[in-house]
Amino acid sequence: MLRLALRRFLSMIAIMAVVSFVLFLIFEADKLAVAGKVLGPYSTLEQRELWLQQHGYDRPFLVRYVEWVWKALQGDFGESLRYKVAVADLLWDRLANTALLAGLVFALMIPLSLTLGILAGMREGSWTDRTVSFVSILTTSFPEFASAAVLVAVFVFWLGWLPGTAAMTQGFSWRELVLPVAVLVLYDFGYVARMTRASMAEVMTSQYIRTAILKGLPRWRVVLVHALRNALITPFTVIVLQLNWLLSGVIVVEVFFAYKGFGSLLYDAATFGDIYLIEACTMVAVFVAVFTQFLSDVGYTLLNPRIRFR
Repeated sequence: MLRLALRRFLSMIAIMAVVSFVLFLIFEADKLAVAGKVLGPYSTLEQRELWLQQHGYDRPFLVRYVEWVWKALQGDFGESLRYKVAVADLLWDRLANTALLAGLVFALMIPLSLTLGILAGMREGSWTDRTVSFVSILTTSFPEFASAAVLVAVFVFWLGWLPGTAAMTQGFSWRELVLPVAVLVLYDFGYVARMTRASMAEVMTSQYIRTAILKGLPRWRVVLVHALRNALITPFTVIVLQLNWLLSGVIVVEVFFAYKGFGSLLYDAATFGDIYLIEACTMVAVFVAVFTQFLSDVGYTLLNPRIRFR
């Protein structure tokens, strides 16, 4: 277990190193382009060259890259070109907002999807199975922007129960989080429920489950003690990978509802061409992606000690 965790950790570090080098190469290899982004399109060549000299861009590329990595490890990503403040001050606040949104989504989505998936898998071919499958496919078929528009039309313009944005202009409000959370739960729970249903149905038809039932063990014990642990391996992987999706893949929802989270920050940075902010957001997103893979691999061995990776 320890050796597996160490190998996966070293692999994670290697991936981060490669991505960081490619990212720095793309955005900062062309020094004049960097100066143009900072000083604006109407700056002269002399002004750009002076700025490059003042900020150490006359040094070798690898020296600048190592310095950038060292500062990034300390949380220093430079100053945002658009907001004129330290990138770290923007980044951590927006990450906290997205973490709150993701926490609420997970708190609702995981119990709902696992429960429905297990019930459908236990009764494969029944009306419960068909109903869960139909609802799961229906909700997953609607992209976030479509379900967001429908929910806003119903609960904001027709019923008038909820606000249509989550900008929090009047301070924090739980009511403003209802629609963004609902959109993400509706889109995501069906996928996890389908994965859980398929895994549970496969386990319930295995030989050791049939043997346990033939021995007269209570059905609840067969499900909870023998079937559930193996059936959760696939859903566990899917759920862990949703962490990365909820961090960088909720751009549509955050922009639609004007929610000040990580996704909308990344969107603003890309739209404005804020290279330092893009670099920071990309590295955070990549870190979350590789870290979730690390958690997924280690979680395999906890759910089923027979699984080993070589």
